[in-house]
Parts: sequence; structure tokens; C-alpha cells
Amino acid sequence: MADSDPIAPWRQRLHTVIFEADTPAGKWFDVALLWAIVLSVAAVLVESVASVRAEHGAALHVLELVFTGLFTVEYVLRVAAVRRPWKYIFSFYGWVDLLSILPTFVELLVPGAASLRVVRMLRLLRVFRVLKLVGFLREAQILRQALLASRRKIAVFLSTVLVLVTLLGTLVYMVEDAEAGFTSIPRSIYWAIVTVTTVGYGDIAPQTVTGQIIASMMMILGYAILAVPTGIVGAELAKSSAPSTNTQACRSCGREGHDDDAVHCKHCGERL
Repeated sequence: MADSDPIAPWRQRLHTVIFEADTPAGKWFDVALLWAIVLSVAAVLVESVASVRAEHGAALHVLELVFTGLFTVEYVLRVAAVRRPWKYIFSFYGWVDLLSILPTFVELLVPGAASLRVVRMLRLLRVFRVLKLVGFLREAQILRQALLASRRKIAVFLSTVLVLVTLLGTLVYMVEDAEAGFTSIPRSIYWAIVTVTTVGYGDIAPQTVTGQIIASMMMILGYAILAVPTGIVGAELAKSSAPSTNTQACRSCGREGHDDDAVHCKHCGERL
């Protein structure tokens, strides 16, 4: 039983500080963490400027090592604070927390990987919990439900678009020549995707009248295609609703987003 766990007291105190925002200690911890995330991402952005890197590269590198050390310690403490570490490790936030510290270590083997540290921005999603913006959490849950409910329709739609651009790209490849840039079917399909999505880079353009007619039809079709996924998700959003949730985190797996009247965690069954 959970109450017979001899290390439950210290683990419970650690969990309260790290995962909860209902206590002064927990809120101060989360606020300090958010500031550390913002400053670490700002350091990554500044370091990408050549002139700044040339003058302050060493200091920024040391600062990054400090941030990575702090985030590594925090990650280890999060794993230790829950009774079922694997539940947290393989959760969404578990992956985000892990990915936020990996680029610094990967850079030792793969130069240039340090720029991936901007993934730490995802950790700022916790700001909704820290600032008690429960309404935002509820709306995010509604959006998530709508996207999940629309996934099959969107998959069918994307498959149809893929078939369409393949056929149209092949057709343009047949009527255009290599001098216009249509050197292969894959490159023609690339042009078809760019045209249907109304991006129009201009690096490839049909030169024949037939090719320009096809391109014009694809551009007009592109506007209709862009409206389809919006309508699909919009219809699901109109039907979706989410129960009232709170910011409490499970002390066993670390998951959040429980209903206000929940007694047990819906992911692992631990009593809240």
C-alpha cells in the first residue's frame, strides 16, 4: 500500500514542491523554473548571433552548462518524487523535460546540435498551471479532443491531397521539359505541393500554355483545399466539451488535468 512506503514522507514533500503549485514553496519553485527556462532559451538565441558568439561565446557556454546542470538535477528529482517513475518518464512532460537537457550532451558527439535546446520552450506550457489558468487547460483539452476526433477524416483528406499532387505533378512533368525545371517526377510533385498550398516559391514555373493552365487550376483548387481541414476541426470543436479540471498532479505518475471531482488518478489509479 502507498501509506506503508517508508520513503513516502520525503517523497511526498518533494512532490508537493516540484509538481504542485498550490503551496508557496511549489509556486516559487515553478516561477524560478520558468525564469530559468526563459533565460536559457534567450541564451541559445543570442549565441546564434555570430558577433555575440565571438565576443561572449565562452561565457554563454558556461551559462548553458549551469542551466543544463540545474535542469538535469530537476529531472532526476521529478523522477524520484513519483512512486511510478516510468509513468512520468514516458508522459508528454517527461519527454519534454528529458529533451530539454539532451541537446547539450548530444553536442559532445554531434556538433551543432545545441540549437535544439530551444525545445525547452515547450516547458513553458506549465505556466498555465503555475498561474492557475485552469480555463486555458480546459480549452486545451477541448482542442485536443477535437483533433483526436478529426484524425481519421484528416488522414483521409491528406491521403486524397497526396494522390492529387502526385497525379498533377506527373501530368505537368509530361507537358513541360527539363529546361523549365521539371527534371523528374519527384521534383514536379514538389512543385505541385508548393502550388496547391498557394506558397509559390517561384523556383520552378511552367512555360507552356498547357502547363500554365494546369497551374492555374491547381492554385484555385488550393484555396478550396485549405478550407477543408479547418471545417473538419471546427465541426469537432463545436461538438466537443471538457469537464471542469484543476491543476493537481498525481503523486504516483505526475500526470495532471484531473476532473474537479476526481478522487483517483485516471491514468494510474493513485488516490489524489
